[in-house]
Amino acid sequence: MNSENRKIDWTTMLIPFGIVIALMAVFMACPEQSKNVVDTLRGFFGDTIGIYYPILAIGCVLCSLYLALTPKYGDIRLGNTDRPAYSNFKWGTMIFTSTMAADIMFYSLIEWALYGGEKHVADLGGMQMWAPTFTLFHWGPLAWGFYVILAVCFAFMIHVRKRQRQRFSEACRPLLGNAVDGFWGKVIDVIAIFAVVCATATTFSLATPLLTNAMGSVFGFTPTTGITIVVLLLICAVYTITVLFGLKGISNLASLCSYLFFALLLYFLFLGGETQYIIETGLQSLGNMIQNFVGLSTYMDPLRENGFAQNWTVYYWAYWLVWCVATPFFIAIISKGRTIRNVVWGSFGWGLAGTYMSFIILGNYGLAQQLKHGVDAVGHINNGGEMYDAILMIFDTLPLPWLALILLTITMIAFYSTTLDGITYVTSSYSYNQISPDEEPSRKVRGFWSIMLILLPIALLFAQNSLYSLQGVTIIAAFPVGLLLILIVVSFFKDCSKWLKNTDGI
Repeated sequence: MNSENRKIDWTTMLIPFGIVIALMAVFMACPEQSKNVVDTLRGFFGDTIGIYYPILAIGCVLCSLYLALTPKYGDIRLGNTDRPAYSNFKWGTMIFTSTMAADIMFYSLIEWALYGGEKHVADLGGMQMWAPTFTLFHWGPLAWGFYVILAVCFAFMIHVRKRQRQRFSEACRPLLGNAVDGFWGKVIDVIAIFAVVCATATTFSLATPLLTNAMGSVFGFTPTTGITIVVLLLICAVYTITVLFGLKGISNLASLCSYLFFALLLYFLFLGGETQYIIETGLQSLGNMIQNFVGLSTYMDPLRENGFAQNWTVYYWAYWLVWCVATPFFIAIISKGRTIRNVVWGSFGWGLAGTYMSFIILGNYGLAQQLKHGVDAVGHINNGGEMYDAILMIFDTLPLPWLALILLTITMIAFYSTTLDGITYVTSSYSYNQISPDEEPSRKVRGFWSIMLILLPIALLFAQNSLYSLQGVTIIAAFPVGLLLILIVVSFFKDCSKWLKNTDGI
């Protein structure tokens, strides 16, 4: 125990914890005032300097492709082994399920409807063509590029350079030198962990009420904030138990998640009666996104005629950015034995495959009910109705809707658990002054972080913040993470060039 205490970096653990407790108190005691502050800050970060986020997204994709296509970088093997630590299937399922899989399912069901009332979508040609196109764009290569470039940087640091500190600050060492061992290193790590907490809070606060509403619909009770918090605690219990078993437990749960996910997709695809429409709309929207990719990537609405870029595109890039603190570290850890080229193409491939299957099948089924069968989810939302009720309206069109809702609930809880397992594992490693790549954090530390990550979402649920305000929390937290990402990528290229020179490029 004394040895454990000496190894733990209490500053990195306790400062973010104190910030979370303070935010909980503010959100719960002054919900309206805190909402106004968040909305004001969102206006600055998401509108005034919003161009920062798409430039960063484009840069990450270009850097990732450069690494994969350049032999001197792409051929670098991550670790002294020719055999990857995990099979391609297990590796791929862990990449997808440890990211934002529960969020992906949630937005797959309803994002197309959120675009239904947007002037920009109507001006471009309407929902049928553009609502599913924007879903694929916002969850496509630019989004995954944040993960991919950092996963490569962290994997090189951990498996090639054998660094004993798995942190953002350590990844900046080649550029900042010994400054990362002092005050500035602490600042970097506190920002990183706080961003993880914000990402977790936004995710849970947005999607957990769907689970409560789904269970209420099946079992006949009225959803309340208290019941939603009970569901949060249930998820916390599941992922805490899993993460205590380490990477083996996470790997097994990821495999289970993938089977549940496929079962839900098949339910919608073949039992909903819209198989042809789903496939044709998916192919059409995929082609439309590819054809217009450059224009979509650079659209900023300078005259602010519709605000679409600021309300949605900027938000999504920020959303992925705040998850960059934990998820790329996890991808890096499980990528031992692979080449940089394999990590780039594999992360893009597995991530986009799972994401696009979800949006094409779940999203286009809902769009079919709106446009072909008169289930007005868009009108319900535009008239002030809840997103969760609109999703239940769509589920009611399926055969045996109660069975589909039970499958949805189980799958999302499993996805949440796997995602939080990866985050808890990484943040636990953050808590140590030194930890080797092959060493797992102690169960006590993992248990501490599994509980801490659930606190802020509970406060946000009590505050009953709107979607706009929850997006604001993400955009604000993402800004400094983007600056750190730039430092890490520059540090990687500097460190990698030095390593290649010392090893004669071998």
